[in-house]
Amino acid sequence: MTRRLLVLAVCFLATLALARRGLEPEQVPTRQPLTDLPERIGGWQAEAAPPFTNDVLQMLGVDEYVNRIYADPSEGAVALYIGYYRSQRQGDTIHSPLNCLPGAGWQPISTARTEIPVAGHAPLTVNRFVIEKGLDRQVVLYWYQSHGRVIASEYWSKIFMVYDGVRLNRSDAAMVRVISPILPSADGERAAEARTRAFTQALFPTLAAYLPS
Repeated sequence: MTRRLLVLAVCFLATLALARRGLEPEQVPTRQPLTDLPERIGGWQAEAAPPFTNDVLQMLGVDEYVNRIYADPSEGAVALYIGYYRSQRQGDTIHSPLNCLPGAGWQPISTARTEIPVAGHAPLTVNRFVIEKGLDRQVVLYWYQSHGRVIASEYWSKIFMVYDGVRLNRSDAAMVRVISPILPSADGERAAEARTRAFTQALFPTLAAYLPS
């Protein structure tokens, strides 16, 4: 009984602190806009992808995004999407690809977590899954990024949003997604995953200026 009362008291105090913070303007550090993300990252050169329609943007509720195709002559092509939310207090929260991609006809056929070593940072733990639409298949890597953290779990990203709302008066965050097609060959899936991992390793060190810690 004492433990339950203590937990309830902590939750009540956290709710009061969050409500008080909610009355203050959020303190988001200065950052570079995503449109300034380099069009050349390592050996990867960007091509513009079609812009999202107004209906898609309204559904996402994103404040800023970048949607590009990056290609490397020796590696192949990947699709990069980064969606950034300045605030998640007013109901505009990050959408998981597991919820969005089926609406476009893509179905996940396998899901897992994987670690990716990157320069100057601890290995990234990200979501890795394979999606399928008809005969087409793709490898997808994605993660949530906020305040210097890389988070694979959607649930933990929400917990940290509340925690940082109290601690820092911030709820800004982003979702980063990298996709590559699985070509019809014996090692098609392995090669697609290798492309997404190689691009992620080249991309990640550049993100600090665009997704503030």
